[in-house]
Amino acid sequence: MKKKIWLWNHYATDMYMNQGGRHYWFAQNLIKEGYEATVFCANTYHNKSEFIDTGKKKYATDTLNDIPFVFVKTTTALSNGLDRVKNMGLFYWNLFSVAKQYAKENGKPDVIVASSVHPLTLVAGIQIAKKMNVPCICEVRDLWPEAIFSFNKAKGNSLLGKLLVAGEHWIYKKADALIFTKEGDTDYIKEKKWDAEQGGDIDLNKAHYINNGVDIEAFNKAAEEHVLMDSDLDANKFNIVYVGAIRPVNNIGNILDTASLLKGDKDIQILIYGDGNQKEMLKKRVVDENLTNIKMKGFVNKQFIPYILSKSSVNILNYSQTQYNWSRGNSSNKLFEYMASGKPIISTVKMGYSIIDKYKCGLELKNGSADDLAKAIIEIKKMSKEQYQKLGQNAKAGASDFDYKVLTKKLIKVIEEV
Repeated sequence: MKKKIWLWNHYATDMYMNQGGRHYWFAQNLIKEGYEATVFCANTYHNKSEFIDTGKKKYATDTLNDIPFVFVKTTTALSNGLDRVKNMGLFYWNLFSVAKQYAKENGKPDVIVASSVHPLTLVAGIQIAKKMNVPCICEVRDLWPEAIFSFNKAKGNSLLGKLLVAGEHWIYKKADALIFTKEGDTDYIKEKKWDAEQGGDIDLNKAHYINNGVDIEAFNKAAEEHVLMDSDLDANKFNIVYVGAIRPVNNIGNILDTASLLKGDKDIQILIYGDGNQKEMLKKRVVDENLTNIKMKGFVNKQFIPYILSKSSVNILNYSQTQYNWSRGNSSNKLFEYMASGKPIISTVKMGYSIIDKYKCGLELKNGSADDLAKAIIEIKKMSKEQYQKLGQNAKAGASDFDYKVLTKKLIKVIEEV
């Protein structure tokens, strides 16, 4: 009998649309390994008005590339206000009747893997798994509510803050197993003194580390098939590439300051692909400051990212040092795509549990100022061909440890343990 695994991620609807992403690849590889894997997600897309119509039912289903998807009815949310809270609440609430009905028609699961971003999915996972008398694995992809506190959305010592932390503690205690995406996330449990060794009620033996990663086969295929016609990429220059969001935490203004310092080197060109609430302001700066060596390329479809990265000389992981706690490591999808492209990486933040350091595939900057970034770019540009290629080879070799085929085997180990 094939074991049935239910993967719950509120936002996996975007993975359905993109035909890729963590739970899409987990499901795909679990099926190849002989499991029955089903992805449960909302019927709405993140920050989009489109949705998947569930008709008069609380859910709809579809099978994409042999992966069954269950779309749980909720409401669209285009901002982070009350609409978002309603969207989360409805997903949680409707999961109960949807899980019951789906189990009636397709059999109950052997294991539920409930994944955050928000904790209500984890709470539903624990409660529904208990009703069905099956184990629940809770996957924590962002330490919540710590992330909220670090973005000043709530204060840790407020009533709301205390309630959120108590809820988080309850999840960690009740889950049959925990999966964290950053290697140092279990340090948080130790800091809180929640672990059994310090007299707490959480056994750290049930905590596991499975980072994000990349589907290397899909990445290489996309790099060949989805070619982006872009004269800047094709120019015979030393291309510094940033791909991703353009928000305060990404600190892109720092890259513009770096461009200003590198104006004298006609060989260096900085290309920024992405969108976000700071894009227009930064585009204006590029014009006002006459930064001819940097191009704000705007939004590009995900499918073109592998090709763009394959044409870069150096890829930049650019973050604000202060807006997030980097001491526990990095689980950004971008890091693994950068590695898969086989190009050196510069990170403007020195991470704890550093993957760049472990695989010797780039430079991490201690304070990440524009001056430091400019020096790091020059340092890589001046490297001997052998040194430069070694960084790229190390990146590519390291990426294979984070291929979803490898990560799924780690997930299977946790599934079989519970």
